[in-house]
Amino acid sequence: MEQTIASPRNLRQQALADARREHILSAARAVFIELGLEAVSMREIAKRAGYTAGAIYSYFASKEEIYGALLAESLERLNSFVNLAAEDRSIDQKDQSAFRELRKSALAFYEFYRDNPRDLDLGFYLFQGLKPRGLTNEWDSELNARLRDAMQHQELALIKLGCSKKDLDTELTAIFAHIVGVLLLNHTGRIRMFGKGADELIMHYLDNLELRLPKKNNH
Repeated sequence: MEQTIASPRNLRQQALADARREHILSAARAVFIELGLEAVSMREIAKRAGYTAGAIYSYFASKEEIYGALLAESLERLNSFVNLAAEDRSIDQKDQSAFRELRKSALAFYEFYRDNPRDLDLGFYLFQGLKPRGLTNEWDSELNARLRDAMQHQELALIKLGCSKKDLDTELTAIFAHIVGVLLLNHTGRIRMFGKGADELIMHYLDNLELRLPKKNNH
């Protein structure tokens, strides 16, 4: 089958459309963080982007679709960050026990959101289980799958540690819940009332997790 080669004009039009789409997403990201998803309208997003309300409908059908695209992009960056940490070979391979793999991947997940508060703001909609009006089941499933992908290195490490299917799901959920809880306390400043730092609490949890996990597999 003969492959069709795009004309220079079509390539320019596509590049322009992509640039406009990214501009809309950038404006929407700022307004979502400032006002919250429920308070934002397509008209407000268009105003921030410098377009008419009708113009952005040719790129996105609703504000929920824009939110879904932003969160998908954020989760892709989370995955890249976690994967890069997992591939880091700066530590002696002899020191790469299953628990150290678990620790490294869990810390990477935590550090991404600690250091990227805007991504955390977007992510909290997903963390809290909120299903905005118009966000389809397909979008919801895809976003949850991408989030789960970011935890696959933790899952593999737990399997190496000998966790049963039941224990695996429990431990993975507990790690996720603890990270999200610490992030929330840190992000809102509530952590100060306990006189503890976010990094300190995460390390404390992981240290105790190592003591609980099967020692025969933790080497």
